[in-house]
Amino acid sequence: MSDCIPSIKPKEGKDKKENMAPDLLVIGGGSAGFSAAITAAEAGRSVTITGNGTIGGTCVNVGCVPSKAMIRAMEAVHGAQQARRFDGLKGTSEISSWTALVAQKQELVDALRKSKYEDILPFYPHISYVNMQGKARFSGNGTEVNIDGALYHPSKVIIATGSSPSLPPINGIQNVSVLDSTQALELESLPRSLLVIGGGVIGVELGQMFARAGVKVTICCRSRLLPEAEPEVSEALANYLREESITICDGIRYQKIEKVENKIELTCQTSGGAQVIQAEKLMAATGRIPNTKILDAEKAGVKLLINGGIEVNAYMQTANPDIYAAGDVTGTDMFVYMAAYGAKLAAKNALYGNSNQYSNEAMPAVVFTDPQVATAGLTEAQARAKGYDVKTTIITLDNVPRYIAARDTRGLIKLVADNKTDKLLGANILAPEAGDSIQTVVMALKVGMTTKALAETIFPYLTGVEGVKLAAQTFGKDVKKLSCCAG
Repeated sequence: MSDCIPSIKPKEGKDKKENMAPDLLVIGGGSAGFSAAITAAEAGRSVTITGNGTIGGTCVNVGCVPSKAMIRAMEAVHGAQQARRFDGLKGTSEISSWTALVAQKQELVDALRKSKYEDILPFYPHISYVNMQGKARFSGNGTEVNIDGALYHPSKVIIATGSSPSLPPINGIQNVSVLDSTQALELESLPRSLLVIGGGVIGVELGQMFARAGVKVTICCRSRLLPEAEPEVSEALANYLREESITICDGIRYQKIEKVENKIELTCQTSGGAQVIQAEKLMAATGRIPNTKILDAEKAGVKLLINGGIEVNAYMQTANPDIYAAGDVTGTDMFVYMAAYGAKLAAKNALYGNSNQYSNEAMPAVVFTDPQVATAGLTEAQARAKGYDVKTTIITLDNVPRYIAARDTRGLIKLVADNKTDKLLGANILAPEAGDSIQTVVMALKVGMTTKALAETIFPYLTGVEGVKLAAQTFGKDVKKLSCCAG
């Protein structure tokens, strides 16, 4: 399991017997599992969490936290080198010890895991813990779960077992050494070259990070970078990565991969014919698969989707009305904050009846490249597929005073709206710290704001988020003809 719990022994004696039939059994102790458990415990319900491995799940241990720590470190190196964009400045920075950076990253992970997971458990006496040596499996008798030979009979169950990295189906990949993102972040020394298979979030984030560390990086993908983003954003990001000497091979078909002497060799088909790419190390970043196979969930009447995720309704309820699921294990919206959100709803619905519906209509997503990619709502293609009469606008960052002053106008903002009602439907932002600006779009989507109302809203001058206002204004006027702060 990816979302697991710590090496804590189950309670002995009387308490242990009582916990064999808790109000709620949570399988998995990551973000989703803890969110569900705390929600139930705060209501005075008895909760048992079960899992194995390290407490905290994917995000704090091997995902968001360690990757963003290393990305920020390499941004510092790159930022110093880019100081020359200002006249009269010259900056230099270099990695003096990669090992020290990796160790510092691990110290941060350990500290956050302790403060955000281990240390908060004693505050919830209604939560007990079972550290599995094996696996949790449904027996087929209602909600009964077999944990290391002991049968638990909870009133309700929430499955929150997370996901694991997947390998792409390339001929020969099983016979070569492949890093996943976790292993890549644990490398004690930098390779001279790295081949990244996959142009999604993990591929572009870590690809750029390693390139800024001095590694020769090639990113290969079957479609385009960030295929779920607007095509204008994908194209612009690819160009910025190429400017940092990253090789992008998109729209390819994989043929085979093999080890040739001391290197990994990928043979692929491109628009220009067959191409062979060599690298010292290989990292697969082609997505994640839900951790469901080990559960025998079908025995309990739980249905699975084609991608292996657990099928749930709007209330996070599975086909078995007493079993709910949340987080990556559902195979959708694989973000830690959506896992926590969904698990809280699942706990409330499981304990009090289905009254809280899951919604991702205003879900934000951030890719921590530089510049960042932040999205919320519908893309143009998604809006058209839903039958909207769509209007769009794109503004480049050389129209936004904040980025002009910073002498960094890489990026764009694209807004999507309903042409009939003027209601904002979505946005893609490619900009430095775009993740901070996207929350304004999220709030606008939640209240059903029109682009006219967004354009008339007061924004602080010389901020990045002012670009959202300027983008909204371009639906009706040419912002190049406006003075500073003009509405």
